[in-house]
Amino acid sequence: MSLGIPLSLKGAEFRYPNSDINIFHNLDLEIRAGEWIALLGPNGSGKSTLLKLFNALLIPTQGFCFVGEKCTSDTDKVDDIRASAAMVFQNPDDQIVAAVVEEDTAFGPENIGLPSEVTRERVDAALSAVGLSGCRRSQVSSLSGGQKQRLAFAGALALAPGALLLDEALSMLDPNARRNFTQLVRKEHEAGMTIVQVTHRLDEIIYSDRVVVLDAGHVAMDMKTADFLLKTEEELAKLDIQKPPVSILRDMLCGAGLIPDSVAADIDAIRESLCR
Repeated sequence: MSLGIPLSLKGAEFRYPNSDINIFHNLDLEIRAGEWIALLGPNGSGKSTLLKLFNALLIPTQGFCFVGEKCTSDTDKVDDIRASAAMVFQNPDDQIVAAVVEEDTAFGPENIGLPSEVTRERVDAALSAVGLSGCRRSQVSSLSGGQKQRLAFAGALALAPGALLLDEALSMLDPNARRNFTQLVRKEHEAGMTIVQVTHRLDEIIYSDRVVVLDAGHVAMDMKTADFLLKTEEELAKLDIQKPPVSILRDMLCGAGLIPDSVAADIDAIRESLCR
């Protein structure tokens, strides 16, 4: 079972080299251990940059980033931090490094110096979790896109992280693979893992605990998912977020008086219960 860890930014600012533009401006953000955060916002709002701060791929130019009790500015802790907050990228080819499935899954545990028997156990468990046990000796090049994304997920799970950082990790999958991947993430969350998920698709946030919306280097919204899903289409459009078609249809039918108030209330109650 994964024990979730808290993540936080305190007065964080960041700008890329050779740029005088701050991606974040004195940003404070607290993510509790075991919480599932859906991270939304317009293109260029800093979502991917934020995940890279939590993975210590980037270090704040001012302020601090903490993964558990460790500060990412402490260079002696970087390896531990990257094992504690594992990241899955949008394109699995960006993080697959070995030619054989089980060798790629073992790459992370081996690089943090785990004993071979522990690495073997981690690899077995991770491949079983993502449904790739039967492909362990397969060439990575023979896998489908969905299988490669499962492999990237297995590599993250093999680190036994306290937090899983998903940078639009579902965006390249077909609907069926996306549903399966979401169930994998749900299982890890239910076991206690902290999840931070960057997405543009509101249908992917239904199981999250909380929604954080970034805009122009600031937190524009921070609320329970159930409350966020009740926001109007106009409110979300201001942040370049498109409301799910089913929610738009519900609002239109209610506004036209075609759904009784009691039915609309039932719909909202079901949606809220799913988001708890």
